[in-house]
Amino acid sequence: MRTALESKLKECAAAGVPIDSITFSGDGEPTLNPEFPQIIDDTLALRDRYYPDAVVSVLSNATMIGRKEVYDALRKVDKPILKLDAPTDDLVRVINRPQGDYHVEDVVRNLAAFEGDFILQTMFLRAPGFDSSSPEVLGPWMDIVRRIRPREIMVYTIDRPVPAEGLRKFTGEEMRALVQPLIDEGFKIQIKS
Repeated sequence: MRTALESKLKECAAAGVPIDSITFSGDGEPTLNPEFPQIIDDTLALRDRYYPDAVVSVLSNATMIGRKEVYDALRKVDKPILKLDAPTDDLVRVINRPQGDYHVEDVVRNLAAFEGDFILQTMFLRAPGFDSSSPEVLGPWMDIVRRIRPREIMVYTIDRPVPAEGLRKFTGEEMRALVQPLIDEGFKIQIKS
């Protein structure tokens, strides 16, 4: 990984190609890679050498942040973007369908360990058995936000075709109205529709 990234960054720098961000995301959870901590260390070192002003971001479903080595690596990046879509185990099972042993309270406790130095990402949508605007979802989610106090929150909605029927998106205006109490409390919130 280091060799490939260094080759690409060196090539871009030589060609004068600007790079302002290096982001880990994709079709899988980046923190599941057993080499994740070393990949982050290598990325930061190469970023510092070739593009010192570039931001390193990791988009994560937050399931592995309880592992010390993952937590430590995420604390090093500029933008750890950690996901939580629902405030209870039952609602997470409806919307995210996690495999294995997943508990919202464990994730929330691990998010709290970041002491606010992360970005919380939450998808707002309507689905059979789930509606982000319903009091049983929105109220407890806001309580979690107040508890973990992220430096920034990203709320977004469905943006491409989805694998399940009956999923509906929110408009930007609807999402803004839903999170307005948090904005009024001083939380920095990005809204993407």
